[in-house]
Amino acid sequence: MSPSEGSSAAAPRASRGQGDRLKQGSRPNAARPSTRAGARPSPGPRRLSYRLSRTLWVAACLAPALLLFTVVVAYPILGAMAYSLFRWDGIVRGGFAGLANFRRLFGQYPYSARMLTAFWHNVWAFVLTMVAQNGLGLLFAALLAGRTWGAGAYRAIFFMPVTLSLVIVGFLWQLFLNPVWGIVNKGLALIGLARLALPWLGDAHTALVSIILVNAWRWVGFPTIVFLAGMQAVPGEYLEAARLDGAGSGAIFRRVLLPLIAPQVNIIVILTFIGAFNWFELPYVMQGVTGEPNHATDVLGLLFYRSAFGAVDTGNPDVGLGSAIAVVMFALVLAVGCIGALYLRRREIEA
Repeated sequence: MSPSEGSSAAAPRASRGQGDRLKQGSRPNAARPSTRAGARPSPGPRRLSYRLSRTLWVAACLAPALLLFTVVVAYPILGAMAYSLFRWDGIVRGGFAGLANFRRLFGQYPYSARMLTAFWHNVWAFVLTMVAQNGLGLLFAALLAGRTWGAGAYRAIFFMPVTLSLVIVGFLWQLFLNPVWGIVNKGLALIGLARLALPWLGDAHTALVSIILVNAWRWVGFPTIVFLAGMQAVPGEYLEAARLDGAGSGAIFRRVLLPLIAPQVNIIVILTFIGAFNWFELPYVMQGVTGEPNHATDVLGLLFYRSAFGAVDTGNPDVGLGSAIAVVMFALVLAVGCIGALYLRRREIEA
């Protein structure tokens, strides 16, 4: 083979080798992902582990509260709903009854009459509590919001009954309202109003009102503190501007303070309704489980207790009937509370 032929044969081989080297060198570049400007890098193992640890930490913090809520609130509610659908022989569960317990509650005497009486007593308790307890709380808060001497001591005095046990409050006021030697009738006689002395807890016309007023005395400190906190959060410039416009104290209270403390008012109204329809402890302590005298102080909580655990007027324990009352109470409080909260919130926004 001539040199010219060898050189011509070596040239294609060299070009092929060079092409192969170029292909091999371009492969890593082709496999390498292109990074565009502004593209976020994928989270690495460290970021994933941080998110996982944070999720586990939040779950660990929420687990005790969720467990407590499930055991104390959710399970009893669901259990009462289930129990109300069965027949019961005392505390022994029978067969499935459907809505029979609810039909007995609303259509069979004496359960229907007792239910209606207790319901209106709860309504009356709510109305009087709104007037006596929350009205006085608003008045006390308005007085304490000003430059009143000893305001701190008055706040402590007003709130002190809230810290007392309901059993202690009920027992003390039983003594105070005793018609023979109670300090209420003795005090009326001392100031010349002996004709107004009454058997407060023994008269069907005054027993429920007396217990409601005792309850208002015990709780009046709570709305006072809530309203006072709202009033103290009102900027002083608003009040000063109203005074410069010639508004008096009454006009400032109605047109400036009340609209600005609407969130606090809404909270107190909802809590008062819930408390009035869950009322049990004070009537039970002061008047017993039957709501004496002659069911004049009977409320839904007492009726539920008597029906579920038995009493003179309801007969043997009936867990199904008692659970039906509990379900009605829960549905009533939930429905009216939610509707009332939405309505008050809408009025707050419009104001």
